Amino acid sequence: MTAPVIGVLALQGDVREHVTALTGAGARAHPVRRPTELDAVDGLVIPGGESTTISKLVDIFEMREPIDKRIAAGLPVYGSCAGMIMLATEVLDGRPDQRGFDGIEMTVRRNAFGRQVDSFEAPVEISGVPGGPLHAVFIRAPWVERVGATVEVLGTVTDGPAAGRIVAVRRDNLLATSFHPELTGDLRLHAYFVDLVRTAT
Repeated sequence: MTAPVIGVLALQGDVREHVTALTGAGARAHPVRRPTELDAVDGLVIPGGESTTISKLVDIFEMREPIDKRIAAGLPVYGSCAGMIMLATEVLDGRPDQRGFDGIEMTVRRNAFGRQVDSFEAPVEISGVPGGPLHAVFIRAPWVERVGATVEVLGTVTDGPAAGRIVAVRRDNLLATSFHPELTGDLRLHAYFVDLVRTAT
């Protein structure tokens, strides 16, 4: 079976960690910074980082229109943390000038779990990912407050003050999580996305 080519948007954030995880999950992965590099991929990861910075750099590197067009054409995209924010149709507590890709009909609250010092780890069961809960790392993470009718909720926080908050969603070929699976060594979520890309190509 041919390994799908998956790009990681390499403007800011956990690029190297996602490339390593995707490679371990059976993909050919490499950084993407230019429209010509985007043309060559079967799927795309928008990594965690700082969503307002990523929003600005997407315009500076002239990547917004190419990504919008590929998403509209069905390109599988996975956004983690800031990447989730970039895929949302509505962002609460964001900057007025920040813009995403409007790929998943959902309302996301930026930095919902608190500041950097409030980062935490928790087990999260993800629908469609076998093997028990994932060890999820939340760093200045968003959560989802509302989803549209076409959006599937894949995972929620089960314990603590944030119990019940939505932290993983999917709409068709678009996947998003509040947490950072690239930091744990558990490749199951990346394997889930690699399978999604294989199915779509």
